[in-house]
Amino acid sequence: MIEIKAPGKLFVAGEYAVVEPGHPSILVAVDRCVTVRLEASEHEGRIFSDQYGRAPIIWRRNRNGVVVEHEERPLDHVLSAVSTMETLVAELGVAQRFSALSITSELDDASGRKFGLGSSAAVTTATIRALDEFYQLDLTRTQMLKLAILATIDVAPAASGGDLAASMFGGWLRYTSPDRARLREVRHREGVLAALRDPWAELGLERLSPPTSLRLLVGWTGEPASTTRLVDELQSRKWAETAHYTSFLAASRAAVDALTIGLNDEDPALVLGAVRSARATLAGLGRDAGVDIETAALAQLCDAAERLGGAAKSSGAGGGDCGIAFIGQSVSTAALEDDWSAHGIERLPLTVHPPTGLIDAAHSPWGPSEISRTDDDAVESIRSTYARAFAEQHDVLRGGTEPHA
Repeated sequence: MIEIKAPGKLFVAGEYAVVEPGHPSILVAVDRCVTVRLEASEHEGRIFSDQYGRAPIIWRRNRNGVVVEHEERPLDHVLSAVSTMETLVAELGVAQRFSALSITSELDDASGRKFGLGSSAAVTTATIRALDEFYQLDLTRTQMLKLAILATIDVAPAASGGDLAASMFGGWLRYTSPDRARLREVRHREGVLAALRDPWAELGLERLSPPTSLRLLVGWTGEPASTTRLVDELQSRKWAETAHYTSFLAASRAAVDALTIGLNDEDPALVLGAVRSARATLAGLGRDAGVDIETAALAQLCDAAERLGGAAKSSGAGGGDCGIAFIGQSVSTAALEDDWSAHGIERLPLTVHPPTGLIDAAHSPWGPSEISRTDDDAVESIRSTYARAFAEQHDVLRGGTEPHA
């Protein structure tokens, strides 16, 4: 039996902006996983999962690829991952076989509550990895990430792929999204192998150093949120075509750049400032676009960390789910937990999943973290440029004056 575990994720910065090709984000993988177990099957493919009920999904092949037997079922993340890998295997001329997949998840609790930790991404990456081992394709982690992205954009075209990258590589990661619309077109016109061999020019992947003088804490508001719905809602309002959106993208990139340098240079003040800037940037997006990103519960979560000298923000699409907080190692976590609990916020006992696998050199290193290793003047320019802005945004979040124009 093949057994693959894939971790969940949290967005740290760059949400919404990362859906635009070439725009960066930062994510961290967490220690709750989806597990996929795979065995060979004789005459049909089977997928066992709680989300399908007691009976497995049965699939077979026809000349068009993977088809589900006896029901009209829309393509979901698992079926899309299976279909993508089966298509690749056929294009490579490898003898196709049937498999039985069994899926279990730690990303939701026993009652089915969803915490927004990226279960769809984790099950996709685990399925891709299990089938790679099953067919002995010996793909690299980066190639498997690309296949996971190709599988996902057939189900959720707007998905950035950042959660897939975090699940595939673990640890702290800077991720820049590729042009998924073009890749989807290449896949449907020329096939999976052609899309896999595409340059993927905008894709960027780089490991980041974990913060050593700050703690990362995760709070859950009890309000489930739908990333797909929130992103679709934003795009449906045509706000992405305005000058406000261009300003938002620039502000998001600035915060991600500063956070990248702060992490890699072990500069806790810059990390906290970048997190505050990322929070303020998302708050501005919500106001300008009329999308409820930072709910009242998320605001309480963030403000509690601020009162302890830390910094916090929503994680992911917002509108509920989780928030993240960075506080100093000397600060009592009990004080923050008590404040959160008083506002109905539950601390999730999560830790960072360790890094796993190698990133192909073609997509790393790149970006501001490369600057931080080679160009001190550029780093100091970023620090000085954003130090005042970070301080002003901190004042605003504490109820002070509006930032200067």
